[in-house]
Formats: sequence, C-alpha cells, structure tokens
Amino acid sequence: MGLEVCVKAAVGALDALGDCPFTQRVLLTLEEKKVPYKLHLIDVSNKPKWFLEVNPEGKVPVVKFDDKWVADSDVIVGILEEKYPNPPLSTPAEFASVGSKIFSTFVTFLKSKDPSDGSEQALLAELKALDEHLKAHGPYVSGENVTAVDLSLAPKLYHLEVALGHFKGWTVPESLSHVLNYMKSLFSRESFEKTKAAKEYVIAGWKPKVNA
Repeated sequence: MGLEVCVKAAVGALDALGDCPFTQRVLLTLEEKKVPYKLHLIDVSNKPKWFLEVNPEGKVPVVKFDDKWVADSDVIVGILEEKYPNPPLSTPAEFASVGSKIFSTFVTFLKSKDPSDGSEQALLAELKALDEHLKAHGPYVSGENVTAVDLSLAPKLYHLEVALGHFKGWTVPESLSHVLNYMKSLFSRESFEKTKAAKEYVIAGWKPKVNA
C-alpha cells in the first residue's frame, strides 16, 4: 500500500485527473522517486464529507504521512525528499527560485483583456530570463539532472502552453530555443506523461477565470 494522495478531479469528468499544477508537481516527485501511491480524486466543487473531516481547509493536494494528512505542495515535496532521499531531487539554493515568477505572469497575461497593458511583455521577460539561465546551466535548471525546481516548473509551463495556445493563440517564441527544448524534454518524461491532466481538462479549468 503506497502513500494516499488526494487530488483534484477533472471538471466535468470526476474519474479523471484534474488540472492542478501543484498536484502534478507532487505526483511527478512521487513518480521520479518511484514511491507507490494511491489516488483519491476529489470533486472540488462538492467535496466529500470524509475529505473535509481529515482536511478541514479542503485544499488539494494533500498526502497522508504516518496517519497525518499534509497539505501544501512545498511542504509535501520537502517531506518526500526527507523520507525518500533517492534519487535526490533537492535544488541547489542558488537555483531554487529560477522561473518562480513565470506562473503569476502567465496568469496575468491569460486574464488580460488589454493588449497594451504590458502583461505579455512581462511574461516574455520571465521566459527570456529562464532561456538565458538554461543556456548557461542547462539542459535543466541546475544542470544535467532534473531537480525539484524542474518538477515545479514543468506543470506550470504545460498550463501556459495549453491555455495560452487555446485562449490567445499564443506560443512561446522560436527565439527562446532553450525554453522550448526544456519544455519538450520535461513533457516527454515518463513521469510527466503519467501525471499530466488531459489538455481539455486544463482548458476547462481555466475557462471560468479567463471569462471572469
């Protein structure tokens, strides 16, 4: 029996994995460390009673460690690193915040209704900084091996690609070749294939926020 993990079920398909990038980050870590786990798909718009009893805040993902449910992907990933040190995935401190603003700038641009508000430029600046970092240190953020920072960025870059492609017809510019290669290499990992939400569920998840 592996670890129990509660995750968001897909919008409109409660038997499928939902579109939460923080959940995918936790699942990627479990897959890369080859830790067995059992998924509980939670309908976040109608949370089951047992789930709210063990996790009153109702947040996903939560993982059960030694009879205690733990929320927050940062905390969960830290515990996994401690309990299952091999393969080591911790990122050297100086690289831990690489790409950390990409997700928030992507969301701002995705929701933006005004093409001249600078939100696209802000996202491009973050992606360009990542491209320059990968050019100097790549292929991954801290060199040859995947670490925690890559597993955090991969789902966010996937959401960026799917959502901006669908809602804005926008793609990462060809000039950012290191970012494009990085995305390709992360998305083709077996762990990623196994844990990603289908594109239509990513789109369904963002739709209400885009139309807000």
